[in-house]
Amino acid sequence: MKLLILGGTRFVGRYLVTAALARRHEVTLFNRGKHSSAALTGIETIYGDRNSDLAKLQGRRWDAVVDTSGYLPRAVRALAEVLSDSVDAYAFISSLSVYADFSVVGMDETSFVAGLASEQLDKANAIDSSGQASAVTYGEMYGGLKALCEQAAEEVLPNRVLIIRPGLIVGPEDYTDRFTYWVVRVARGGEVLALGRPRRSVQFIDVRDLAEWTVRMIEHQETGVYNANGLPDNLTMGAVLEECKTVTDSDASLTWVSDDFLLQEKVSPWSEMPLWLPEEAAPQVKGFMFINCNKAVGAGLSFRPSSDTIKDTLAWHETNRLNEELQAGIDTGKEQRLLRKWYEHIDYLEGV
Repeated sequence: MKLLILGGTRFVGRYLVTAALARRHEVTLFNRGKHSSAALTGIETIYGDRNSDLAKLQGRRWDAVVDTSGYLPRAVRALAEVLSDSVDAYAFISSLSVYADFSVVGMDETSFVAGLASEQLDKANAIDSSGQASAVTYGEMYGGLKALCEQAAEEVLPNRVLIIRPGLIVGPEDYTDRFTYWVVRVARGGEVLALGRPRRSVQFIDVRDLAEWTVRMIEHQETGVYNANGLPDNLTMGAVLEECKTVTDSDASLTWVSDDFLLQEKVSPWSEMPLWLPEEAAPQVKGFMFINCNKAVGAGLSFRPSSDTIKDTLAWHETNRLNEELQAGIDTGKEQRLLRKWYEHIDYLEGV
């Protein structure tokens, strides 16, 4: 197959390229050249901005396009229109954030998606006129924007669109560090501030499992919507951290502190404490780690052992980013202060 991949130099895009090349497909990248693709061989790169340089794609032919960077509906619509006669299929990497109500446990692809008021859409368009910002840029509008992007692609290319909705994507090359924080922190050893309760369920997917499966889906000319995440109720936070200890041969000791304490101390869920969503204090998110992915599993999505993800994530970090500050997770000083305060809190409760 001939594949056109938007982006292709970082994380998901990079592993899509790797998976496609491993299966002997011909790959063309379209990106702005802001991140090096020197390590990727056997590929062509067309340099351009999706908001202003789509004419560079005209007059070419690919079997499918994979859009990893569509955040604004107008940008997705414009790309689909330009490629409508140039590709057979449009694979859009969306997000589980499209769903409207995360208080529901077990949501599947038929669940309601979020919407946006026209004023919100205008605001999103004004934030970044290039359409190249990150998910963080759009804040609470992100899910609604992704849902509208899905609709835009399907409206232009009916029955030719494959929509993949991943959850938390982890593994080597993850520049967000949301999973990497735990691997690195446990490997460092000592007393680790652990969030909430050990038996809390977590869901994530290794970027390589996502990429390899997506390429196979394109090969099979699949269309429609698929949730792509780890199996719900299959992993707990305690199991993940214990696996981190085993894989990294760490002497870390885990001190589990309550949700109430973390919230009282104004610890930020997800950013300072990655993978932590305090569902009792915020019941509107209790279903976020229980997304139904049966449809994707039935279509061949499989998962490598979490130990492999942990091992490879640590190896990547130690090789490429050992001296860089992590983009997520609590800093060491605050962690130590909170641990001291937690013991004071426990002593107080025991004395009451």
